[in-house]
Amino acid sequence: MSTPLPKRIVLAVTGASGMAYAETLAGYLQNYCELHLIVSQAGWLVWNQELGLPQENLLNKAHCSYSQDDLAAPPASGSWQHQGMVVCPCSMASLAAIANGLGSNLIHRAADVTLKERRRLVLVARETPLNTVHLENMLAATRAGAVIMPASPGFYHRPRTLQELVDQLAGRILDALGIEHDLTRRWGE
Repeated sequence: MSTPLPKRIVLAVTGASGMAYAETLAGYLQNYCELHLIVSQAGWLVWNQELGLPQENLLNKAHCSYSQDDLAAPPASGSWQHQGMVVCPCSMASLAAIANGLGSNLIHRAADVTLKERRRLVLVARETPLNTVHLENMLAATRAGAVIMPASPGFYHRPRTLQELVDQLAGRILDALGIEHDLTRRWGE
């Protein structure tokens, strides 16, 4: 009898604002599952701009990491088993590519594979305001099976710090993946 594989989650980070969400999510997931990380070139630029932390701070949280150009990496194949993928933050360019099946890099291809295999795909959209093209791409991605989760923090839990706001959204992302956590306060609790 073989031992079951640990739960695998793919985290893709694109060049939208919101790196604090990606860092918090990776920090939680590293203790929960086998975390596979893909960061776009634009993602690293925004990481440096927003957090100013060494790339190793994110890379060291992953079991495996891949270049956006590595189309032979395991997440590019439907035969490679995983339990879900999150694109956080998700730029509008990446959302458009995913919604329209344009697998030009590993992030887009892995998301396409996730959808075709009917696995959970969460796109944490980070843009404002939204134009008609953005909204239509969100609708197309939703129709294909993705969960669109705008990076819109709530305030009903009365956050006192920026990290509490980040934790609240990270917890909602984990909820969408079906992962138990203690990052958020629940309504009425």
